[in-house]
Amino acid sequence: MEDRELMRESNRFLTEKFAEIAQLQKENERFLTEKFAESDRLRQESERLRQENERKFDEQMKKMREEIGYIGESQGSFAEEYFFDSFEKGEKNFFGKKFDAIGRNLNLACESVNGECDIVLYNKDAVAIIEVKFKARKKHIKELLKKVEIFKMQFPCYKDFNIYLGLASMIFPSNVKQGCLEKGIAVIKQVGDKVVIIDEGLKAF
Repeated sequence: MEDRELMRESNRFLTEKFAEIAQLQKENERFLTEKFAESDRLRQESERLRQENERKFDEQMKKMREEIGYIGESQGSFAEEYFFDSFEKGEKNFFGKKFDAIGRNLNLACESVNGECDIVLYNKDAVAIIEVKFKARKKHIKELLKKVEIFKMQFPCYKDFNIYLGLASMIFPSNVKQGCLEKGIAVIKQVGDKVVIIDEGLKAF
């Protein structure tokens, strides 16, 4: 009798413990499910924020590039207008020659360099091609030398003319100035309210 009672008590105890264990397992599963769901929600939110930040960054960079480009175009247009006006108003006597006509933005059929001659001066036996920049750089010397080659090929009527080159700029670093003079290119720059032309060693191309 006592053995049966002990067996029932033992079975009841085990049943209760198994029920407790099953309840703990359910609670643990629920806890993990909630945590996984929260973790997934946080991951999705983090990804959404990352994409939103990337989009905003791209928009800001695009706007900045547009603003910088606009400033650069404005500076270039200002420099070109300034030097063109100076030549048009009587500064055509330079390179030791008098030029009778002036033109601007002469198109060149070339994709390797900016396809324009900014300012071109003419007389009966010479042409002056002037590249205009707001700030002169060494690469502009190479571009100008390339343009004179294209000009000769595109306009064979000037094949027997002396062609002179000038680089005009509001800002002229000393190393660029020296590079121009070494290549026989005139340095044309703003000094105060005047246009100064330095043509030491100028050569005909």
